[in-house]
Amino acid sequence: MTDHDEATAVPPLTLAWVSRHLAAGERVLGTETLHGGITARMRRLTVGTWDGRTRDLVLRCFVSPFSRQHAEDWLNREAHALSALRGTGVPAPELVAVDPTAARCEYPSLLMTHRAGRTVLDDEGLECRVPLLARQLVAIHGLRPARRPRKYVTLTTPDTVVVPDGADPAAWAAAIDIIRRPAPPGAGRFLHRDFQPGNVLFDVPPGRPSKTWITGVVDWAAASWGPADLDVAHCSTILALLHGPAWGPRFAEAYQEAGGVPAADADERLYWQVRDALACSEEVEPVARAWREAGRTELTRRVVEERLDAYVRTLLDTPR
Repeated sequence: MTDHDEATAVPPLTLAWVSRHLAAGERVLGTETLHGGITARMRRLTVGTWDGRTRDLVLRCFVSPFSRQHAEDWLNREAHALSALRGTGVPAPELVAVDPTAARCEYPSLLMTHRAGRTVLDDEGLECRVPLLARQLVAIHGLRPARRPRKYVTLTTPDTVVVPDGADPAAWAAAIDIIRRPAPPGAGRFLHRDFQPGNVLFDVPPGRPSKTWITGVVDWAAASWGPADLDVAHCSTILALLHGPAWGPRFAEAYQEAGGVPAADADERLYWQVRDALACSEEVEPVARAWREAGRTELTRRVVEERLDAYVRTLLDTPR
């Protein structure tokens, strides 16, 4: 292996499992830790082929006690989603193998092909990437798989919302009241459920941001069936926290400009926008930490909380 630290080296049972799913004459030559994930340990595996060339695979392992509790469901959903996406034109990895119960590996694991490109979290060039994100999400929502994924779930409740210190108490009380209502039914669509810049890979030509294009969409562990507004709301929230509150509504506009069809009723759209923003209140620190580790060192917990508060107020102040 090129790097033998604990995070990078593949455990022996897992390495043996990976090797059984390689072609004749192939072997793992090296590994590299992929950063940015919150729930899983990600590694890129360099595989030597029989003819002296190399190819890359990605190994996803759920290591923490919390993630292992949910791993069977998450990995089965991701495996089903990757299988459904094959041949659709959506640039997703291809499934190689999955061990959702850790029957053969040290941890629940999934092996897939590697997509070229990189995540881009910087402010520079954002105005070029937002329309690309919107068009990609419209394409995902347009899929009609033969086997639908399971119905979406939402875990946030009025009692679990974490109101940031210094936030506008009246605005947050009003926002919490919104999610006390029953969820709108909405038309069903194929959902990614964590579609946001951290799960999209780009090719960005140096000095030519207008020529940027999407090379991959990853992390399908939460793939679900439900209202398109769920995905739109989530990407809007993440953009608002990463780049400033104005980018949340801008993404929702870009989605419609790209041909996306959100709920016709403005209050229904607001419900999902507010629900997703409030859901993010419960995980500000791990999200902000992942962004800092990816290079956005200015995104302290306090900065992200302030942006979240401003975004919630923006949503409530938007004319409907």
